[in-house]
This record gives sequence, C-alpha cells and structure tokens, in this order.
Amino acid sequence: MIERTKTTKDFMKERVTQGQKIGLINLGCARNTVDSQTILSNLKRQGHRIVDVEDSEVAIVNTCAFIDEAKQESLDTIVDLLELKKQGKIKRVIVAGCLAQRYHKELAEEFKDIDAIIGAQRLDRTSMPSDVTLTPSHFAYVKISESCYNKCSFCIIPKIKGKFVSRTIESVVEEVRQLDRRGVSEINIIGQDITAYGMDIYHELSLARLLKELVKVTNNIRWIRLLYAFPAHVTDELIDVIAQEDKICKYIDIPLQHISDHILRDMNRNISTQGTIDLMRKFKTKIPEGSLRTTFILGLPGESDADFDELKEFVRATRFEKMGTFLYSREDNTPAAAMSNQVPDKVKKERMDELMSIQQEISEELQAAYVGRTLEVLIDEQQQNEEGLYLGRSQYDAPEVDGLVYVQSTRPLRAGEFVQVKILDALAYDLVGEAL
Repeated sequence: MIERTKTTKDFMKERVTQGQKIGLINLGCARNTVDSQTILSNLKRQGHRIVDVEDSEVAIVNTCAFIDEAKQESLDTIVDLLELKKQGKIKRVIVAGCLAQRYHKELAEEFKDIDAIIGAQRLDRTSMPSDVTLTPSHFAYVKISESCYNKCSFCIIPKIKGKFVSRTIESVVEEVRQLDRRGVSEINIIGQDITAYGMDIYHELSLARLLKELVKVTNNIRWIRLLYAFPAHVTDELIDVIAQEDKICKYIDIPLQHISDHILRDMNRNISTQGTIDLMRKFKTKIPEGSLRTTFILGLPGESDADFDELKEFVRATRFEKMGTFLYSREDNTPAAAMSNQVPDKVKKERMDELMSIQQEISEELQAAYVGRTLEVLIDEQQQNEEGLYLGRSQYDAPEVDGLVYVQSTRPLRAGEFVQVKILDALAYDLVGEAL
C-alpha cells in the first residue's frame, strides 16, 4: 500500500528501521540538490547510513516536473528503481519532489509497488547547512527562498511549491558563516526568484540588503554568485551592490523568457519590452565587464514570426555572454495551456535552432576576446587521465551550467584553489589557458 506522508523525515522515523542503508537519486535543478541534501541530512541524524543507490536498502528519487523532459526522466528513474526492488536488490522505493507533489494520484495508480509518495519539501525559514553535501566541497548552493513571487502563465511551479517563503537574513548569514568556516570558496545564491527575497517577511525587495550582510561574514568565500533573478524585481540598488562588492561575481542569471511586448504580457512577466532593454543597458553600463546569462522560451501560444524576429534582433543587439532556450511545454492547469494558437512543435524546434545558431556566433566572438587576458580561475578538478590538466571556471561561469576553463599547470593544483590563468585559446563555450 502506498503511503503519503508530509515529509521523508516522518516516513523514515515511522516506517524504516534505524540504521538502514539509504540511497538517493537527485533529479532537476540546483534547488532540488539543496532539497536532497536536506533530506539526507535529516536521515543521517536519525541514524540511517547514506550510501549509493546500488548499495541501498531504501531508495529515494527526488523528482522534477518542470518540463516534459524532466517528467520523463523522473518516470524512467522510478521504473528503474522498481525493477531493482522486483529483483530483490532494494527493499523500498520512495518518490519525492515536484512530480510526486503534482501527480500523486496518477503515480499511485500507475506504480503500485512504490512504498511512499512525498511532496515537495517546504523551506524552513531558519534552516542550517546540511550534514550531507551533493556538491564538491569547495562550492555550495544556498537557497534563500522557496516558490515564486510571480505567477507566470506558462509555469506550474507556484502551484507545486505553494506560497512564496523567504528565509530570515539571520538564518542565511549563519549558514554562509558555517560554510565559510568549512573552507568553501564559492556560494551560489538560489531560489525560484531570488530577487523577490524578503517580500513576504520584510515587505520589500531585500536581496541587496542580504548580500551586504553576507559580504561582511565571508573570509574563505571569494565568490558569491546570483542565480535565478526575475527581471521585474531587479533593483538599481542590487545592480550597484554587484558592481561595487568584489566578492560578488560580476555575473547574474536572469531568465528574460522573451522580448515581444504582447508575449511578455501573455506570459504575465510584469515587464515590458522597453523595461527589459533598459534593464540590460543598465547592467552593461554599470558592470561593463559583467556576464549576463539568460533563457528564452520559444513557441508560447500566439508567438508569431514577427515576435520571433523581434527576439532575434534583441539577442543580436544585447550580445548575451550565456544564453539557453526552452521549447514551450504545455503544462496542465496553467493559463497558457488554455490559450489558442498553439505553435506547432516543428516550428518551435526550428526557432530554437535558429536562435541558438545566432547565439553560438556571438559566444564565439565574446570568448575570443578573452585570448591574451589573465583571469582568476577556481579549480574544480583534475582532468581524468591527463596529468597537468585541470578543469576550472572564471567568475563568469556558474557551476554545472556554463563553460569551463581548461588549465595547463606544471605544478599540482587542488580543487577550491584560485589560480591566475593566462588564456591561450577560446572555444565556443570554453577557454584554454595556462596557470601563472
């Protein structure tokens, strides 16, 4: 019989013998990574042993349901785990996360052998660092809020995650202070919309205020990176803090989703074409050496050839350092799903290919400009089977989503070390250099 409980912690306390071996598969974004770390930390504190899924007695999958591909990956993983259970290699399978939250009934009907279906984890306003980490020890993700303050017409996240919740400044500062003591070199500030931070508890946009406090308590941490900003919530004060504080990476991940006025209105983005252009100009003027990462959604219902042409021209004019695209995915129970003039999949794919081709040319030109320059690089790891070759990132590259710097060095380098690197060559998304 499938049990639905409030939290993984509750289920384990009530139904799993203390000391059993627990394995977890994490799917989806960095926000899920933080949730998975919290789950594993709670289980470890209860006396369970954390192991690889292949060696576990109880297997947990923390699912994602953001787009169709993510749903399919989650379903495939559930099938694989249930097959291991059928073979007697694991005893129990627990499904957690966004897919479980959204499709509990359907999962219960389709997969009778699941032992528990648990929804998305709720954020504790006063949560502390996890005892278990799923990232390398030299960088960490710090989640400052949960859910989204805006309700975009195409997105199901607010319905899955519930009401927007911010952690207290004191809680975030204490977590970052502890990470700093551990010797972490880089923290990445995350949430569905980090720029709405504080609206629920301080009644104003408070990210700039939080960042000023974090800068004060960090010694080992050299980089503070901002991921998942909402354009309508980016303030002049925030841009000024990014520009002025050395520890804050001159980088921001700010999904714009589109540039056409009517598409932005249909998306309920609460920003106009001109407002978006002004914001980009402001960032590039105040932080000329900065790096902008963005994403666009292609094929929202009603997106015309003219809308797409406008988007192409905007991309050419703005020259984003990093850019990704999503094909619009029709999500049940969202306003966009009920819109007329759905765009054919073939057209969506053609538009994506064309836009990414434009971006690749821009990226190659921007990358080439680094050749001959010296950049500070954070070493992530040594390249396997390649003596003297290391993989790292500049402040302009977020972990797991952006490019790398391939570093040749005649001396040993360690993960978490900052190195001055002279750039010798540029690829479309990566750089090649030598340690000085």
